[in-house]
Amino acid sequence: MDFTFTEEQQAAAEAARGVFAGVAPDGVPSPALTRGRPVADDLDRALWARLAAADLLSLLLDEESGGAGLDAVALCLVLREAGKVLARVPLLESSAAAAAVQAYGGPEARSALLAPAGRGELVLTVAASGRTGHDAAELAVTARQDGDAWVVDGAQTAVPWAYEADFVVVPARTGDDRSVLVLVARGQEGAVLAEQVSTTGERLGELRLESARIPSAYVITADGAWEWLRALLATGTCALALGLGDRVLGMTSDYASKREQFGHPIASFQAVAVQAADRYIDLRAMEVTLWQAAWRIASGASGALPASGDVAVAKIWASEGVRRIVQTAQHLHGGFGADVDYPLHRYHAWAKHLELSLGPAAAHEEALGDLLAAHPLGV
Repeated sequence: MDFTFTEEQQAAAEAARGVFAGVAPDGVPSPALTRGRPVADDLDRALWARLAAADLLSLLLDEESGGAGLDAVALCLVLREAGKVLARVPLLESSAAAAAVQAYGGPEARSALLAPAGRGELVLTVAASGRTGHDAAELAVTARQDGDAWVVDGAQTAVPWAYEADFVVVPARTGDDRSVLVLVARGQEGAVLAEQVSTTGERLGELRLESARIPSAYVITADGAWEWLRALLATGTCALALGLGDRVLGMTSDYASKREQFGHPIASFQAVAVQAADRYIDLRAMEVTLWQAAWRIASGASGALPASGDVAVAKIWASEGVRRIVQTAQHLHGGFGADVDYPLHRYHAWAKHLELSLGPAAAHEEALGDLLAAHPLGV
């Protein structure tokens, strides 16, 4: 079996490395962690423009929409590079939302949103945390059809990039127990945002919908749309965690090689070397489970379990692995790792956010158990 990436996928990763080469969180203090305020009031617009110029915002779009027609593997390769530098852009959310509109949306929504989103002119995001962050997102909002529109009520917490997005994709439940995706435009009547601050110090929004009337053209009713979008978001989160973990392990290795005790680098001490080796194993497990999940989404390959099983395994490893990597890094750095003038504290905060995003490991272990019960593999 050939596990190498295609030339197009490798080209996307190389382009991403070039764009992110000038982005570094080193030495940038996080005001939110010290004074309760967001890191910034907006996404990194300059970086967003460079990503658009490099055609990295349209990777998943087809040629008709000005895209490259690539797949989830290519997107995850780019997201891995974004995770290494804690890029402050909605690359995952906007790309995934546009891909869902392309795959499941109607012609009017595709015509209005896809090409501008690929050029970076429109910012899309997804409300995926539900009412509390612990319940299913699609159960937090109700939608009912009323003539040529849908009436939507409910609330979604912790919506990333809510204040910067032109459209928020909101999963909702209908009266006949179906999931739909509602595209809520900025300034939509009946939609109100309340400011929240994430673990990373970035600004989130609680989106409250009170009898908001959404045109039918901007409501996706196709079966499986939300499940597919949620799987892509979870897999993309694993890619961000992989990039973050890779960078943090590199920082730890560099520090341990230079920091001396008793006249020797601490990297030469067996206790330090064993901890670093364990974290390397975590990173490799995160990597192999990520590519398995991304491949399943990209290819639609069938198996004994649906793709959601591979996604659950990837998210379990991403959540547990990235947590252990940053904890070991903090331990081996000592007090230096807690210094806000050193970037490790920011990686730690982002790791905790990624660990819990779209469910912690325990939630995905439960989901995997349900899948195994419903799809017995035999003996």
